[in-house]
Amino acid sequence: MGPARKILIWGALALAIAVPVALAAASPLLAWRGPVYIAAGFAGIAAMVLLLLQPLLVGGYLPGLAGLNGRRVHRAIGAVLVAAVVLHVAGLWITSPPDMVDALFFRAPTPFSAWGVIGMWTILTAALLAVFRDRLKLRSRTWRRMHSGLAVVTVLCSVIHALLIVGTMETLTKAMLCILVSLATAKALADLKVWTNRPRRRG
Repeated sequence: MGPARKILIWGALALAIAVPVALAAASPLLAWRGPVYIAAGFAGIAAMVLLLLQPLLVGGYLPGLAGLNGRRVHRAIGAVLVAAVVLHVAGLWITSPPDMVDALFFRAPTPFSAWGVIGMWTILTAALLAVFRDRLKLRSRTWRRMHSGLAVVTVLCSVIHALLIVGTMETLTKAMLCILVSLATAKALADLKVWTNRPRRRG
């Protein structure tokens, strides 16, 4: 891969991340929000950005981060993703405990709440599965399929959750970020042939 193409790939990724984050930071709605609520909201935005990076890393699409390096960064980003989700939920809990209780018990009147809660549990389950993978003695193929299945549900729920929320994120760039997350996940799973007997290794 030539240097021009590497610069193009990294530049496109930086643009895809920076534009929706910058527009969210400039949202006039932030003027009526407290610091904890704002931090919780941006933790959720960070989680969406990390969901874009994960399939790009494991698929080996980012220059300099293919193969083993990409998978190592993928694991590290996974830990950061869990932390972002925990901060998102904790911040919303601090600002409004009754609303969070309703959301966790699927009693909230807002449709996006249920999708967010399901996505939260699948992210946490995927993380626990990664931590206890060796202790559970999972076969490599079983591990890949379970982890990938949880990733698909996480992406689906997170995208729907984000699209249903009318908040600080600008509508068009939020939709574009959600589309990119979905396409990157589908591309990585297709290339790695997760649900076939002979997955193709990249890098």
